[in-house]
Amino acid sequence: MSSSLAFRNIYNSQPDISSFTPGRVNLIGEHIDYNGGMVLPATLEKGIFISLKSRSDNRIRIYSDQFCRVEELNINDSATSNWSDYALGSIVFANKAGFLNGGADIAITTTLPLGAGLSSSSALIVGILKLAASLSKRPYDNIKIAILAKRVENEFIGIPCGIMDQMVISCSDLGKAIALDTKTLDFEILTLPNAYHMAILHSGEYRLNTDGNYRKRKEECDKIKEIIGHNDICNMSNNDFALLNNISTDLKQRARHCVTEHQRTLNAIKAIKKDNVFKLGLLMTESHISMRDDFKVSLPNIDSLVHDAIDLGAVGARLTGGGFGGCIVACVLKENLTTWRQKLLSRHPRAFSVI
Repeated sequence: MSSSLAFRNIYNSQPDISSFTPGRVNLIGEHIDYNGGMVLPATLEKGIFISLKSRSDNRIRIYSDQFCRVEELNINDSATSNWSDYALGSIVFANKAGFLNGGADIAITTTLPLGAGLSSSSALIVGILKLAASLSKRPYDNIKIAILAKRVENEFIGIPCGIMDQMVISCSDLGKAIALDTKTLDFEILTLPNAYHMAILHSGEYRLNTDGNYRKRKEECDKIKEIIGHNDICNMSNNDFALLNNISTDLKQRARHCVTEHQRTLNAIKAIKKDNVFKLGLLMTESHISMRDDFKVSLPNIDSLVHDAIDLGAVGARLTGGGFGGCIVACVLKENLTTWRQKLLSRHPRAFSVI
């Protein structure tokens, strides 16, 4: 069902405005957007449909087809670790930005699975902010929307995420990759190899942004920054690493992932520009190994899914997203995709295809 039809059915009125906002998959460059690294995400054909009608009072009503109920809230409410927090926070910050002057009625329908690491939450926030900005007719640009969306997650939801998800969702072209420097927010749109498909499969392991694991990794990286005396973990020197020798093996592993993942991303960007798919695939696989062994955000079922994806013919595969569940992304020759997917899913009955 479209979000506009859902809106009419739920609220018995017409929305002011509707739109589609894509989800994203990160091809490489994981957990380094909050450490100043280069990242390489891409927008998806699947995403979130949102319809919105502004209100003159402070009442906020939110319907999602994922939960089949309406949450009734107030603009002065705080986050409560509920699914509706992301929409509530978006309306709160849309008011702070001057895009709205009061509450809203919202209907949401989605083709993205929740807890998959495909950034359904950031897509929802960016989508609502863009709708509110369009209604206000106030000037805005996509980078400012991304920065505001990050504030919703950091300040309202309480997730210490970086800027990657918001930037690719707000700024990239549909189905394209974005080579993003998270320090400067400079970016370049890249076209992916035409003969290959970036297949996304859900592992069957679900995760929540609020489960605390993401926060723990962010806090470990913040500790590294305190020890080395600067924020640029991704470009640490040998002298910086020496400062970690007597501190913690875990912190040294986290730092090693950031440095090597940053370099892998730079090399992946070069590989895409040279149409070197096999180099790209190798870098993706190396990224997964680093996430498994150094950043320790993978799970045995996901490691097995990645291994079998490559064993059955993918040129590279890796866990994508924050980790501790969710999806893998695999680079597969399009002409082999159907057979490859069928064989992989037969080995992993809990897994399912997303794209």
